[in-house]
Parts: sequence; C-alpha cells; structure tokens
Amino acid sequence: MFVTLIQARLNWENPEANRAYFSEKLAALQEPTDLIVLPEMFTTGFSMSPETLAEPMDGPTMQWLAEQARSKQAAITGSFIATENGQYFNRLVWMQPDGQLYTYDKRHLFTLAGEHEHYTPGQKHLIVEWKGWRIMPLICYDLRFPVWSRNTQAYDLLLYVANFPEIRSYAWQQLLTARAIENQAYTIGVNCVGTDGKGIQYSGDTVLHDYAGEVLYRVSHTEDVYTATLSKADQDRFRQKFAFLQDRDAFVMEQK
Repeated sequence: MFVTLIQARLNWENPEANRAYFSEKLAALQEPTDLIVLPEMFTTGFSMSPETLAEPMDGPTMQWLAEQARSKQAAITGSFIATENGQYFNRLVWMQPDGQLYTYDKRHLFTLAGEHEHYTPGQKHLIVEWKGWRIMPLICYDLRFPVWSRNTQAYDLLLYVANFPEIRSYAWQQLLTARAIENQAYTIGVNCVGTDGKGIQYSGDTVLHDYAGEVLYRVSHTEDVYTATLSKADQDRFRQKFAFLQDRDAFVMEQK
C-alpha cells in the first residue's frame, strides 16, 4: 500500500486558507497513493474556539475531503473541529473516493490545554478496512495511553494525526517507537510545523516506523510531502517469526 504523509505549516484558525494550502500540496502530488494523512485539526490548528470554528458534517471541510479523495482516487484522513447535536468534537474523518466515510472522535482530550472543557470525548475505536489492510487511526494525546492503542483488534497499521508541540518532541518520538514495537505494526505519526496563534512551536517529527520499530522516514522543522510503500507480506512474516502478540494480556476497558 502507498501512504502519503503531509507535514504542514497550518494557518491559525483559518479553514479556507488551510483547505487551499492542502489543495495545492495534493495537486502537486504526482505519484500514485492509496492513503493521504493530514495533521490533527488540519483546517485550524489546535484551537479551543469551537464556538466560532466548528463545522457541521455537511460543511465545506467535509465537501473538500470528498472532492480530494475522489480527485486523487485515494482515502484521505485528518481531524477537524466538528459540531453535531449541539456538541463539539475533535473528529477524525476517513473519506474514501466513492464518498463512503468513517469517523473517530478523539477519546483522550488534552486537559493541559483545556481541551476537555470545549469538546466531547469519543468512546469507540475505529478500524477501517482499506486495500486489504486493517487500519486504526487515533489522535495526538491518545498516543500517551498504550491501552487505548493496544493491538487487540488485529490491525495492520496504526496512525496518529497530531499537533504535538516541540517542547515534548522527545516523548512524541519515543512513544511512537514503543507503539510500533509493542503492537508489531507499521506506525505513523503525522504532525505539523511552525508556530501557532498561541505562540506554541511545533517541530513536526512526522515519522513512519515499521513493525519492528525501525524508522523508515522522519522529517523535522520543515513542510514535507512523502509517499511510502508498506508491505503487509513483510509484516505478516515478521509476526509469524516473532509471535509476541499471541502472548499479550487480555483485558476489558471500562468506559469513562
């Protein structure tokens, strides 16, 4: 499977400018791809102003995602500020070329920034089957909670979309490595770069790990578009040779 990772410099709280920015990046993409991954809150940056920025599920960002997926004949995913039934969500959308879509609402809201005061947490995982792969997408702060990321559902690819600040880049890199090793899965973290409207700096460190935790790609401090090739056959052989997943603990998570 071909996966395209886009590390971006986001325009603070400006959805129109960000959609135009990503349209330009995608228009320039020449190589074939099956999946395009954008950062967390890719239309606004990590904003705590959903009252003025939230969009409905038939709004311009959803229309844009459908147009891009259809144009590139690839699935596209990233999170944005959504509103539904009077609530606000940091919502990841998985949009496919035929218009079929799936959503995941961020479960672990970043209390240090007051995210829990503005958004409603999600309660359910999302597993998407795409091109013969089982994929579990998560959002930023979810990375710090290995139980929520645990490979109990036989996924093949784990991915995180994020606005993870530079001051905690060491944690970002170490935790992504750990998630790849413990779950024996390709693991992707797509982050942003630059400085947001609150003065918080982002170094990016967008990364692709293989199923053994090895770094296949990493980029810091710059905008970048990169397409990687993932081999499910190689991952399956590795899992058969080192069958660690069969020894994992069984558990049941309690809902908050």
